[in-house]
Amino acid sequence: MMRIILGSGSARRKELMELLGYDFLVHIPRVEEKLSSYQDPLDYAEKLALKKGTATVSVYPDDLVICADTIVVAGEKILEKPKDKEDARRMMENLSGRDHMVITGVFINFRNYRKVFAEKTIVKIDKLSPEEIEAYISTKEPYDKSGGYAIQGIFGKHVRGIKGDFYNVMGLPINCVYREIKRIENKYGIIFPKNKKPV
Repeated sequence: MMRIILGSGSARRKELMELLGYDFLVHIPRVEEKLSSYQDPLDYAEKLALKKGTATVSVYPDDLVICADTIVVAGEKILEKPKDKEDARRMMENLSGRDHMVITGVFINFRNYRKVFAEKTIVKIDKLSPEEIEAYISTKEPYDKSGGYAIQGIFGKHVRGIKGDFYNVMGLPINCVYREIKRIENKYGIIFPKNKKPV
């Protein structure tokens, strides 16, 4: 039976995949989420997605594998998940009052079809006061997220606007992924199982 495999441990990506209406399994690839060599942030995100993807395909070679990696870029700097409160504070000061870019690298593989691409979204952040920064980094929200924030969380009140895909900022550009699944279904004349549970 053909299956869709989401190669990610992210709860947010799992929620976004559920919106597509397909049945899928979750597999957490065991890879180092760092790169020593890359050309630019788009290349970085794509290479990380490829790294996760190839690891997942080695376990599920006959299934449709979808993997992704999201990074936040402020200026020339890639912001990973904050290590501690001081790191989170530096990130918030860096993001405060300026636009930044969220990039999600996506890996999709089925049989002899493979696509790796990156989707980017511009996010505009209000100027944050020191008190607002301290209040935010005192919550649990920043510490498991690239760039130290969740657009759909309590930080959302500081987001002035975005240019691009909202879901991309959450971790998966679902329109792009949906179109790729449909392309694969049409190419191979197949239909992947739908999720029976109501969304």
